[in-house]
Amino acid sequence: MKKEIHPKNYRSVVFKDINNEKILICRSTVKTKEFIQLNGCNYPLYKMEISSYSHPFFTGEKKFLGKTGPAEKFKKKYEKYKKI
Repeated sequence: MKKEIHPKNYRSVVFKDINNEKILICRSTVKTKEFIQLNGCNYPLYKMEISSYSHPFFTGEKKFLGKTGPAEKFKKKYEKYKKI
């Protein structure tokens, strides 16, 4: 294993799922600009659009998150070139 290649700035970070307000605290090196107060401690806050708490694979539910996929974007972009 190579030495001195791993980051040294691991710290506890709060990951928050914005779809259902669930949180997870774990150690990470992710850069954040926001902070949150939990249990009397100030933690860096990282907001996620999807996590295991809201992903359809883990929840068993189908949910539309409001974003279009690549196929829909492609169709919309080239719809004006469709021949009649």
